[in-house]
Order: sequence, then structure tokens, then C-alpha cells
Amino acid sequence: MTHQRITHATPQIVVIGGGPAGLRAAEVAAAAGALVTLFDGKPSVGRKFLVAGKGGLNLTHGEKLEPFASRYAGPGQPAEFWPAVLREFGPAEMRQWVADLGIATFQAGSGRIYPTAMKAAPLLRHWVQRLRGLGVRFEMNHRWTALVPGAPLRLGFSNEASIAADAVILALGGGSWPQTGSDGGWTSILTALGIACQPLVAANCGWECAWPADLLAIAEGQPLKNIHVRAGDHLAIGELLVTHYGLEGGAIYQLGGTLRAMPQPAIAIDFKPAHSHAQLVAKMQSVRRDFLTEARVRWKLSAAAHAILARQPWHEVAALAREVKHCGIALLGPRPIAEAISSAGGVCWRELDTALMLKKLPGVFVAGEMIDWEAPTGGYLLQGCVATATRAAQGALALVGAV
Repeated sequence: MTHQRITHATPQIVVIGGGPAGLRAAEVAAAAGALVTLFDGKPSVGRKFLVAGKGGLNLTHGEKLEPFASRYAGPGQPAEFWPAVLREFGPAEMRQWVADLGIATFQAGSGRIYPTAMKAAPLLRHWVQRLRGLGVRFEMNHRWTALVPGAPLRLGFSNEASIAADAVILALGGGSWPQTGSDGGWTSILTALGIACQPLVAANCGWECAWPADLLAIAEGQPLKNIHVRAGDHLAIGELLVTHYGLEGGAIYQLGGTLRAMPQPAIAIDFKPAHSHAQLVAKMQSVRRDFLTEARVRWKLSAAAHAILARQPWHEVAALAREVKHCGIALLGPRPIAEAISSAGGVCWRELDTALMLKKLPGVFVAGEMIDWEAPTGGYLLQGCVATATRAAQGALALVGAV
């Protein structure tokens, strides 16, 4: 369906949300000549961006398009969406965009791409300077509370301010790290307007399990490196960290969607993926007792792996080798969403057209983690946010006749 809107002489686009998706949407719209006002409920923009940057700010990843696009998942997600949107603004475009801001980048051996300085603050500072140069107006301490459909669209805020706009781009984030502003409060507004949203849940988060005290005395804070972790039919390769409540780390983050769908979530760890069961047994041919003690040396087991395997006694090598290759751990559930790196859930894909406009609210576009997708850490989250923001801003510009 084609939507025609009454617009101002110069299109006026409102962006709500000052995270990476909101900043990128404002940039694209302003660069095309629209009058852009960005609203955020906090005193400054980019708060979650800065928190994420404390670990080095993983901008994107260097892998090819097809595997890159496969990292994104969500119920009802159109099959061609991510390949298409990443062709418009993918890893190469991300690196060039960062370079244009005066920030050098490098690709680590893992494929992850970072700013050379490993900091978020310089990039954010240059980004905001660019937006101001493009004429973007920033309105801080404005928490969005209402939207009245129509032409123009009318928006209300908690401080009783109101504004009219030709198009609105919502980029309010998900539900993780609520202290930075992404508290998911927007879901009630959109639901009241008839927009279907999946509940926000923790993604890229730790999972709880019932570790015995003697295991924690040895293994808490210890890593499990170079392991394979399975949940159902899904495999993750990476590392885990034993914590007092359970497990953290990239390997379990990758399996979050699978684990949430399991009635009794559990993982199986292969502590020695480079060795077969037969090879492990062969390394223990002369051992007749103290199997786990000998295995720690001969199989080069880490302290954490040894402690996990010591949850039960071992009386023969073959059984111990099977456990090393397939160590089952029952999980109690994910950590709270407030602790998660990101969230899943949000606006259902069926509510959006290809430009990321809400079909029931012409002129209102959605970007970033507000949409029901998730991706692992490794540069995919930030790339997904800016790529969807680019698509939404282009859609808003096309709607108001600016492109």
C-alpha cells in the first residue's frame, strides 16, 4: 500500500532514542536535508554505547555476508531481510563510516573489528559533532509517553512537551541495561496502539545452575577455553566462565534462543573437541586408579573442567572419556534482563513493512533492538542496530518526499 502524507516545506522527522540506532537514523535523515529533532529520556545520548565501549567497542565483524546474515534470528523474521539490509550498510560500510569520523579501526584475529584506540568515547564525540553540523537538534530529558496517529503525527512526553512530525523513527532499544535508558517502557505505548510485541527477554546473558560449594571453591572465576557447547541440535564454539550463579561467556550467549525454547534447558560441553573418545582412552592405557587425577595431566584439563568432572567419582576410563566429550549441565534459567548484554523480543516482524514502517501507524518507523531479533556478541549487535536505522531513515525520507 502507498501512503501519502501532508508534509512541511522541509520534511520534519523526529527520532526518539539516543542510542546507536537513533543517532544513525538522525544522521541519515539530516544528511538528506530533513529537519531532524532527536529526543531522549536521559540527560545525554549514547549511554549504553559508552558502557559497551568499556570492553573495547566491538564495531562489527569481518566475516562474509552469508554467514554474517545468518547470525540474526527472530520469530517471523523475513528470510531476505538481513542479507538485503547488510548489502546496504554492512561491515565494509561501517568501517568506512567510522573512518570518515576520523577513527581508525583494525580487525582482530577473531574477525572482530574494533577502533584502534579501543574506546567508544572519541567515536561518540565525533558522531555528535557531525550531527550538530548537520543541524540535528537534541532534546534531552524528554521521555516519550504518547503518539497520536495522523498527518502530522503528534508526540507527547513526560515533561508535558508535545511536537508534530511528518515521520517518526523509534529507536528506544530493548530491555537490557535499563539504567542507561533502554528499559522497554515503550512496549506499553505501542501495545495500546494495537502493535503486537513479543515480551522482552534476556539475550546474550549468563545462565544459572546449581553448582555445589566445593566446586565453586575451586572453579569460580575460572575459564573453560577451547570448548564446544551444545544445546539440542545447536553447537557453539568458544569459551565459558564459571560464576557463583552459573555460567557466562560467548559460547552460552550464542545458544540463548535455543535454551529459552527448551522446557528443561541444559547444555552439553565437550572439553576436548580436538580429540576423539578413542584418543582420550588411548592416552590413559596404563592407568588403573585415580582416573580423574591422571586425566587432568594426560588430557590437559583446566582447573574448572576438572572441578566440574569431579562432581562424581570415576571408576573406569571409558566412562570418564565419554563425560569429557559430553558433560551435561542442567540449567535453571537465564540471568535477569537488566544484566543481559542485549534482549530478544519486541515489535513483531509482521507489524513492519520492508522499510521498517509500522503498517498500522503510517509514518512511524522502528529500528534497532526494538524489533524482535537477536544476534550473538562479536560485532553483530551494533551492526544490526545501525543497519536497521539506515533502512528506517531511508524509508522515512522516501515517505515524506525527501529522496
